[in-house]
Amino acid sequence: MTVSDPIADALTRIRNAMMAKHEAVSIPCSNLKEQLIKVLKNEGYVDSYCVEEVDGFKSLKVVLKYHNGQNVISGLQRISKPGLRVYSKAKNMPRVFDGMGIAVISTSKGLMTEKQARDSKLGGEVLCYVW
Repeated sequence: MTVSDPIADALTRIRNAMMAKHEAVSIPCSNLKEQLIKVLKNEGYVDSYCVEEVDGFKSLKVVLKYHNGQNVISGLQRISKPGLRVYSKAKNMPRVFDGMGIAVISTSKGLMTEKQARDSKLGGEVLCYVW
């Protein structure tokens, strides 16, 4: 089945798995989703990930992170959607919960956090907020 918004689908799978206290979640693989999970891993929101091939299709196995039985990710919110794209200049990058969360930005240099984009003086599409 074709998904019209694969990023929202990936975020929803992670959100649902965390609410159900699953150890890991499987997400259909694409380069964009792999970069997104890599940003989440580098920022400490997920434990690890790997690319697996099941029945000829690649999927991302994301191992979720918990601290004292509580989810490390409190919330995931999709910002830019297929029907309404949201862009931001480098000097107007959003701050999520006054720096306690991250915004994932799609720039010409790949996916990065809003802090990295601001430091690199790059603008781009605001994909999602994670806190």
